[in-house]
Order: sequence, then structure tokens, then C-alpha cells
Amino acid sequence: MPITDWPLEERPREKLLALGSEALSDAELLAIFLRTGIRGKTAVDLSNDLLEGFSGLRHLLMADQQDFCGHNGLGPAKYAQLQAVLEMARRYLSAGLQRGDSLTSPQETRQYLSLRLRDYSHEVFAVLFLDQRHRVLEFEEMFRGTIDGASVYPREVVKKALHHNAAAVIFAHNHPSGIAEPSQSDERITQRLKDALALVDIRVLDHFVVGDEVVSFAERGLL
Repeated sequence: MPITDWPLEERPREKLLALGSEALSDAELLAIFLRTGIRGKTAVDLSNDLLEGFSGLRHLLMADQQDFCGHNGLGPAKYAQLQAVLEMARRYLSAGLQRGDSLTSPQETRQYLSLRLRDYSHEVFAVLFLDQRHRVLEFEEMFRGTIDGASVYPREVVKKALHHNAAAVIFAHNHPSGIAEPSQSDERITQRLKDALALVDIRVLDHFVVGDEVVSFAERGLL
């Protein structure tokens, strides 16, 4: 049965308008994006097939063009639309952490760092440099590869912090596995960085580990 024959309250678009986007399932949200199904399948049916084929929404959104377009019902136009939607989401969240903005919402900071770092296939160590009022001075991705004592250099972080005249910093790095649990190596390098920055009176406010969730060192009592 086509979606147009469904009861109004069950149609994804009408349901979104009546109840808000948070009331929709992943398949219903994806169906609104797809707009149409394929022969013998509604947009919702197709969405369910795609979510199963990609093992969830996140992997669908992360897919490269070849993998994305290799699935029935998808093509270059849909891929371009999806990339535009994702980029708009990135810019929307980035707007909350522009240079000169104060960090007033921990959740907004989490969302921003997750969007910036979560989908890398390799580890990236980044730093938010802040002034005395916790206003953003700069966000920099400083190191790539395996995050351990051999690949993160406290001297370089101190130099950058002094260059930006930072009074405080927030560290963040991703775990490509999706498991955000801090490792012993993460704890060791955080302490080394904290000790090095303390010598020049720069405070470490937090260190976020980004995976399928975002874990805060400060909340865990690890700072």
C-alpha cells in the first residue's frame, strides 16, 4: 500500500509536522529524506532495508559514494543531497562555538566535538583553546594516528596555547572503534599535558573521548 493511502497520523511527513522530528523512527526520518520508494516498496520499506543493509543510520551516513550508490534506490543525486544535509548540520553546531563565543552548554560542546571527530577512521587529537572567560579562541586538530605518549607532544600543545594566549584548554580525541572508554594511555598523556600546561598557568578543563558516545574525563574524576 503506498504511503499516500496510509492514515494521516502514520505518514512520516505528517507525523513530523504534528509531533516533531524526535517522534519519528530512523526509518521514518530516512523515508522523508528519500521522498520516494522503488517498485514494490514504499519509502519506509526501502529505508528499513537500507538501515539493515548498512547496519544502522550512522554507517549509512558515513558511507562513501561508491558504497552508498551501490544500494538499490540510491544514486549520485541522493548522495549529494545527503552530504549537503550533513554539512549543514556541521555548520549549525559549529555556529555555537565560533571564535569569541563562551562555552555555556556542556551538551553543545559534546555535540560539536562529536560531529568534528566521531567519523574519522583514524585517531585525531584536538584542542579547544579558551580565554579567561572560557570564550573560544581556536579549535585545532593537532595530532593524528595512535594517541599515546609517542604521538602527542606536550611541548607542541604548550607552544600553541601560548601562541593563542589561552588561559584554559579542552582536549578531545576520537576512538574509531566507537568505544569511548578512556584507556590508561589516554589518562597518562592527559596528565603529562596537564602538568606541562600548569607550568605556564594554563588550566585543563576537560578531555573528551569521542566514540558512539562522548565520555568526559572531568565527569569521571580523571583530571
